[in-house]
Amino acid sequence: MRKFILALSAIGVFLSPISQAQTYPNQPIKLIIPFAAGGPSDVLARGFSQKLGESLGQPIIIDNKPGAGTNLAADFVAKSKADGYTLFLMMVGTQAINESLYKKLNYNTIKDFAPISLVASSSLMLVANPSVPAKNVTELISYAKANPGKVNFGSSGTGTPLHLGGELFNVQAGINLVHVPYKGAAPALTDVLGGQIQTAMVGTPAALPYVKSGKLTAIGVTSLKRSSNAPEIPAISETLPKFEVELVYAMVAPAGTPKDIVNKLNSSLISVLNNPEIKSQLNSKGFDVITSTPDQLGDYIKSEIAKWAPIVKKSGATAD
Repeated sequence: MRKFILALSAIGVFLSPISQAQTYPNQPIKLIIPFAAGGPSDVLARGFSQKLGESLGQPIIIDNKPGAGTNLAADFVAKSKADGYTLFLMMVGTQAINESLYKKLNYNTIKDFAPISLVASSSLMLVANPSVPAKNVTELISYAKANPGKVNFGSSGTGTPLHLGGELFNVQAGINLVHVPYKGAAPALTDVLGGQIQTAMVGTPAALPYVKSGKLTAIGVTSLKRSSNAPEIPAISETLPKFEVELVYAMVAPAGTPKDIVNKLNSSLISVLNNPEIKSQLNSKGFDVITSTPDQLGDYIKSEIAKWAPIVKKSGATAD
C-alpha cells in the first residue's frame, strides 16, 4: 500500500505542471506597468490588453506601480508567485540601464524574470531649435566640433534612455553635447521649442507635430531604420552606422513560471499584436509592433545590458 501511495504521489508531481497549464488561466491576470497612468507604457498596455484577455478567456487588469525608476514594479513582479497571474510590461532599455545605474538592486533583470515576448518599440528623435545652424547629423557634428562645450541637449532626466541616447550620440560622433536634465520629456521639449536649450532627445510621437509645423528641426530618429511613423526623417544610423536607441517594450513573468504557461502567453500575445486592428491602433499612437520567442527576448535583454553598461559608466550617471 505504501508503494502504491508513493507511486500515485510521483504521478501527481509529474502531472501537476501539465494540469496547471491546461487550466490556465482560471482567474484574472495582472499586468504591472512601471509608470503612471497615461504614459506611453500605459497607453501601449491598454491598446492590447483587452484583446489579450479575450484571447485567454480572463480579463487583464492593468496595475500601475510607478516609482524608483521602474524598480518598484520590477521588484514586485520578481517576488510575485510564478503562476502566470502577474505579468510585467518591461521597458527593456530602462531595466538594462538600471543594472548599471544602481549599485544595488533587489532583483536581477536576467535571473528573476521569465521572458515571454517583445511587444513594441518606439523611436526617439534628436531635434533642434530652428535657430541652430544644423539641419542634419553631419551639420550638427560639425557645429558641435566648432563650438566645443557650447552646444547642449535636453532629456527626461539623468540615467534615462533619452539621456543615455544623447551620450551614445556623443560617443559615436566624437563630440560633447552638454546634457541638461529635466523632470520629464515634456519640459525638455518645451525648452527646446522656446530656445532655452539648443537640442533635445525626445520621443518621436511627441516631437513629430512640431517638426511638421516647422517649429523644430528633426536631426534624425534613433531607430536603426527610418520610423514608419515618420519615413521622411533620416535615421541617425545613416550617418553613424549601427547607432540605435529605441524604447523597446516586452512582456515578462516571474522566473520559474511554467514553460507551458509562458508558451501559451507567447502564442496568445503574438496573435493579438498581429491582429490588423490592434496593430493599426498601436501604429497610430507611435508604436511599431515587434514580437519574438521567449529565448529571443532573453538574448535581447542580455545584449541590452551589455550595450548600456559602458555608456552608463562613461556618462557618470548614478542613481545611488
